[in-house]
Amino acid sequence: MKNLAFCWTVGVVLCAACAGAGAQEYPQPNQSTAGAPQATPLEAMQAVEGLDRWRETLVPMFMNDYGDLSRYRDANAKLGDPKPGEQRVVFFGDSITDIWDLNKYFPGKGYINRGISGQTTEQMLVRFRQDVIDLHPAVVVILAGTNDIAGNTGPETLGQIEGDFETMVEVARANRIRVVLSSLTPENGTRPAWTTYTVLRPPPEIVQLNDWLARYCKADGLVYLDYYSAMADAQGRMKPELTGDGLHPSPAGFAVMAPLAERAIREAAGDKE
Repeated sequence: MKNLAFCWTVGVVLCAACAGAGAQEYPQPNQSTAGAPQATPLEAMQAVEGLDRWRETLVPMFMNDYGDLSRYRDANAKLGDPKPGEQRVVFFGDSITDIWDLNKYFPGKGYINRGISGQTTEQMLVRFRQDVIDLHPAVVVILAGTNDIAGNTGPETLGQIEGDFETMVEVARANRIRVVLSSLTPENGTRPAWTTYTVLRPPPEIVQLNDWLARYCKADGLVYLDYYSAMADAQGRMKPELTGDGLHPSPAGFAVMAPLAERAIREAAGDKE
């Protein structure tokens, strides 16, 4: 399945490698990706071939349950409506949310995890009603976008990704749910074993999408949860002590993220303490 994803991703990586300046196009304040090493053409090809093989294993799901609604259907039914006075919080996202043990990092809070590994924002839109709206949370914390950049469900423009975020926000607001939009976390491809994930996620695109998320939140009065600044080194890469594979946070990474998320939830809920 050497499809458009192959051409698009290899083109992005090779252009960045040849131009050299692409990583400086969308810097965040006091941070730069200019010092980040570039993937070789062989690494780019191997990464996209691996992505294609992984996508092939998901063809039955793509055809029959694109949003993977079956994942949480039973758990949602058992959960029921919030109890009187309960301020329910749903963490909604991809693998970074999926692997996050919320009970460990937010003891006694009862936060609800509705992450699914590998998902893109368009898949999350399919299940947004079931896994967010119908749970009647007071606050939803959305962390997504990295798999869109990687092309997990095919090539997407940044404008398409941004539109998916806007739709989730609009639907949540229509149902009186307060929204926290999280930045994408940085990645780190400096070790050979870490390039599998990170070669598909050009750092400039992560920075550009985060910049849009921050501006969108400011313009629309949403809470922006900035994981990126706390987790990135001076070159815009995830600090190596915060990850085990270059993409997903390690326990140390989640320890950095948890207090930032808690603060954002309090802000969204109107708690000034």
